[in-house]
Amino acid sequence: MTQRGRPPHDDVLTPAEWRVAEFVRHGLTNPAIAARIGTSTDAVKFHVANILVKLGLPSRMELRRWTGIRRGAALALQSHDPQQEVRMGPIGQISRQVRDIAAAEQWYRDVLGLPHLYTFGDLAFFDCGGVRLFLSQTEQASDGESILYFRVDDIRLSHTALESAGVEFLNAPHLIHRHEDGTEEWMAFFKDNEGRPLAIMSQVRSGSA
Repeated sequence: MTQRGRPPHDDVLTPAEWRVAEFVRHGLTNPAIAARIGTSTDAVKFHVANILVKLGLPSRMELRRWTGIRRGAALALQSHDPQQEVRMGPIGQISRQVRDIAAAEQWYRDVLGLPHLYTFGDLAFFDCGGVRLFLSQTEQASDGESILYFRVDDIRLSHTALESAGVEFLNAPHLIHRHEDGTEEWMAFFKDNEGRPLAIMSQVRSGSA
Protein backbone atom coordinates (compact mmCIF):
# COMPACT_ATOMS: atom_id res chain seq x y z
CA MET A 1 0.00 0.00 0.00
CA THR A 2 1.40 3.38 -1.02
CA GLN A 3 1.87 5.79 1.87
CA ARG A 4 0.24 9.14 1.28
CA GLY A 5 1.21 12.56 2.52
CA ARG A 6 4.62 14.05 3.16
CA PRO A 7 7.53 11.80 4.09
CA PRO A 8 8.32 11.66 7.83
CA HIS A 9 11.10 13.91 9.15
CA ASP A 10 13.90 12.66 11.37
CA ASP A 11 13.90 15.89 13.39
CA VAL A 12 11.67 17.30 16.11
CA LEU A 13 10.32 19.92 13.66
CA THR A 14 9.74 19.92 9.92
CA PRO A 15 11.91 22.24 7.75
CA ALA A 16 9.00 24.70 7.43
CA GLU A 17 8.44 24.67 11.19
CA TRP A 18 12.14 25.23 11.85
CA ARG A 19 12.08 28.27 9.58
CA VAL A 20 9.12 29.76 11.45
CA ALA A 21 10.65 28.86 14.84
CA GLU A 22 13.88 30.70 13.98
CA PHE A 23 11.90 33.82 13.01
CA VAL A 24 9.93 33.63 16.27
CA ARG A 25 13.17 33.30 18.24
CA HIS A 26 14.44 36.36 16.39
CA GLY A 27 11.46 38.31 17.69
CA LEU A 28 9.38 38.70 14.52
CA THR A 29 5.58 38.92 14.72
CA ASN A 30 3.31 36.56 12.78
CA PRO A 31 2.52 39.18 10.08
CA ALA A 32 6.24 39.96 9.70
CA ILE A 33 7.06 36.25 9.36
CA ALA A 34 4.26 35.80 6.82
CA ALA A 35 5.61 38.69 4.74
CA ARG A 36 9.17 37.35 4.97
CA ILE A 37 8.33 33.83 3.76
CA GLY A 38 5.46 34.73 1.41
CA THR A 39 2.53 33.04 3.13
CA SER A 40 -0.56 34.00 5.12
CA THR A 41 -0.65 35.04 8.76
CA ASP A 42 -3.04 32.15 9.45
CA ALA A 43 -0.48 29.70 8.04
CA VAL A 44 2.17 31.11 10.37
CA LYS A 45 -0.21 30.87 13.34
CA PHE A 46 -0.85 27.23 12.41
CA HIS A 47 2.89 26.50 12.32
CA VAL A 48 3.50 28.25 15.66
CA ALA A 49 0.68 26.30 17.31
CA ASN A 50 2.08 23.00 16.00
CA ILE A 51 5.59 23.92 17.13
CA LEU A 52 4.45 24.70 20.67
CA VAL A 53 2.57 21.38 20.88
CA LYS A 54 5.48 19.36 19.51
CA LEU A 55 7.97 20.96 21.90
CA GLY A 56 5.63 20.96 24.89
CA LEU A 57 6.08 24.70 25.36
CA PRO A 58 3.32 26.81 26.97
CA SER A 59 3.88 30.07 25.09
CA ARG A 60 5.59 31.95 22.31
CA MET A 61 7.92 33.55 24.87
CA GLU A 62 9.15 30.12 25.95
CA LEU A 63 9.82 29.29 22.28
CA ARG A 64 12.02 32.39 22.01
CA ARG A 65 14.17 31.00 24.83
CA TRP A 66 14.17 27.39 23.58
CA THR A 67 17.75 26.27 22.83
CA GLY A 68 17.02 23.52 20.29
CA ILE A 69 19.14 23.19 17.14
CA ARG A 70 17.94 21.58 13.95
CA ARG A 71 19.46 18.24 13.03
CA GLY A 72 22.31 18.59 10.55
CA ALA A 73 23.05 22.25 11.33
CA ALA A 74 26.73 23.19 11.32
CA LEU A 75 26.39 24.46 14.89
CA ALA A 76 25.13 21.06 16.03
CA LEU A 77 28.29 19.50 14.57
CA GLN A 78 30.67 22.12 16.01
CA SER A 79 33.09 20.82 18.63
CA HIS A 80 31.96 21.97 22.05
CA ASP A 81 34.36 22.34 24.99
CA PRO A 82 32.47 23.38 28.17
CA GLN A 83 35.81 24.14 29.85
CA GLN A 84 36.77 26.70 27.23
CA GLU A 85 37.19 30.25 28.50
CA VAL A 86 34.48 32.54 27.20
CA ARG A 87 35.69 35.80 25.69
CA MET A 88 33.70 38.46 23.91
CA GLY A 89 35.28 39.01 20.55
CA PRO A 90 35.47 42.16 18.42
CA ILE A 91 32.32 43.88 17.20
CA GLY A 92 31.18 42.00 14.13
CA GLN A 93 28.05 43.95 13.22
CA ILE A 94 26.18 47.17 13.93
CA SER A 95 22.50 47.49 13.01
CA ARG A 96 20.46 50.53 12.07
CA GLN A 97 16.82 50.98 11.11
CA VAL A 98 15.81 52.90 7.97
CA ARG A 99 12.46 53.85 6.45
CA ASP A 100 13.38 53.12 2.79
CA ILE A 101 15.85 50.30 2.22
CA ALA A 102 16.34 51.04 -1.49
CA ALA A 103 17.15 54.70 -0.87
CA ALA A 104 19.39 53.81 2.09
CA GLU A 105 21.24 51.16 0.08
CA GLN A 106 21.96 53.68 -2.67
CA TRP A 107 23.06 56.37 -0.19
CA TYR A 108 25.42 54.17 1.85
CA ARG A 109 26.86 52.65 -1.32
CA ASP A 110 27.09 55.65 -3.68
CA VAL A 111 27.42 58.60 -1.29
CA LEU A 112 29.45 57.07 1.55
CA GLY A 113 31.22 54.62 -0.73
CA LEU A 114 30.76 51.61 1.55
CA PRO A 115 31.23 48.21 -0.13
CA HIS A 116 27.79 46.61 -0.55
CA LEU A 117 27.83 42.97 0.56
CA TYR A 118 24.30 41.76 -0.18
CA THR A 119 20.61 42.59 0.16
CA PHE A 120 17.75 40.29 1.19
CA GLY A 121 14.36 41.94 0.69
CA ASP A 122 14.20 44.74 3.28
CA LEU A 123 17.65 43.97 4.73
CA ALA A 124 20.96 45.32 3.38
CA PHE A 125 24.54 44.70 4.51
CA PHE A 126 27.72 46.72 3.99
CA ASP A 127 31.37 46.28 4.95
CA CYS A 128 32.88 48.93 7.23
CA GLY A 129 36.52 47.86 7.35
CA GLY A 130 35.70 44.38 8.62
CA VAL A 131 32.68 45.38 10.72
CA ARG A 132 29.34 44.65 9.04
CA LEU A 133 26.69 47.39 8.87
CA PHE A 134 23.18 45.91 8.88
CA LEU A 135 20.29 48.09 7.66
CA SER A 136 16.68 46.97 8.16
CA GLN A 137 13.58 48.70 6.83
CA THR A 138 10.79 49.60 9.21
CA GLU A 139 7.84 51.96 8.87
CA GLN A 140 8.74 53.71 12.11
CA ALA A 141 12.51 53.94 12.04
CA SER A 142 13.61 55.59 15.25
CA ASP A 143 16.51 57.82 16.13
CA GLY A 144 17.49 55.43 18.92
CA GLU A 145 20.75 53.66 19.51
CA SER A 146 22.19 51.05 17.21
CA ILE A 147 22.67 47.47 18.38
CA LEU A 148 26.22 46.19 18.81
CA TYR A 149 26.85 42.54 17.88
CA PHE A 150 29.90 40.90 19.52
CA ARG A 151 31.59 37.97 17.79
CA VAL A 152 32.13 34.81 19.86
CA ASP A 153 33.75 31.50 18.93
CA ASP A 154 31.13 29.25 20.56
CA ILE A 155 27.71 30.89 20.83
CA ARG A 156 26.20 28.05 22.88
CA LEU A 157 28.98 28.22 25.47
CA SER A 158 28.86 32.02 25.57
CA HIS A 159 25.09 31.99 26.00
CA THR A 160 25.32 29.57 28.91
CA ALA A 161 28.19 31.42 30.60
CA LEU A 162 26.57 34.85 30.31
CA GLU A 163 23.24 33.55 31.61
CA SER A 164 25.08 32.02 34.57
CA ALA A 165 26.59 35.44 35.23
CA GLY A 166 23.11 36.96 35.46
CA VAL A 167 22.75 38.32 31.93
CA GLU A 168 19.11 38.42 30.77
CA PHE A 169 18.72 37.02 27.27
CA LEU A 170 15.78 37.96 25.06
CA ASN A 171 16.11 34.75 23.05
CA ALA A 172 18.22 31.63 22.67
CA PRO A 173 20.92 31.28 19.99
CA HIS A 174 19.10 30.89 16.69
CA LEU A 175 19.95 30.54 13.01
CA ILE A 176 19.69 33.81 11.08
CA HIS A 177 20.96 32.84 7.65
CA ARG A 178 22.75 30.05 5.80
CA HIS A 179 25.08 31.24 3.02
CA GLU A 180 25.51 29.40 -0.28
CA ASP A 181 28.80 27.89 0.92
CA GLY A 182 27.03 26.40 3.96
CA THR A 183 28.29 28.97 6.48
CA GLU A 184 25.65 29.62 9.15
CA GLU A 185 25.00 32.91 10.95
CA TRP A 186 23.82 32.46 14.57
CA MET A 187 22.76 35.20 16.99
CA ALA A 188 21.29 35.72 20.46
CA PHE A 189 20.11 39.02 21.94
CA PHE A 190 20.45 40.14 25.56
CA LYS A 191 20.09 43.25 27.72
CA ASP A 192 22.83 45.42 29.14
CA ASN A 193 22.69 46.72 32.72
CA GLU A 194 20.29 49.49 31.66
CA GLY A 195 17.98 47.23 29.65
CA ARG A 196 19.27 48.15 26.19
CA PRO A 197 19.72 45.41 23.58
CA LEU A 198 23.06 43.87 22.65
CA ALA A 199 23.85 40.65 20.79
CA ILE A 200 26.40 37.90 20.39
CA MET A 201 26.96 36.40 16.95
CA SER A 202 28.90 33.51 15.51
CA GLN A 203 29.67 32.22 12.02
CA VAL A 204 29.80 28.43 11.89
CA ARG A 205 31.15 26.67 8.82
CA SER A 206 30.24 23.18 7.74
CA GLY A 207 32.84 20.67 8.85
CA SER A 208 34.08 22.92 11.67
CA ALA A 209 33.82 20.11 14.19
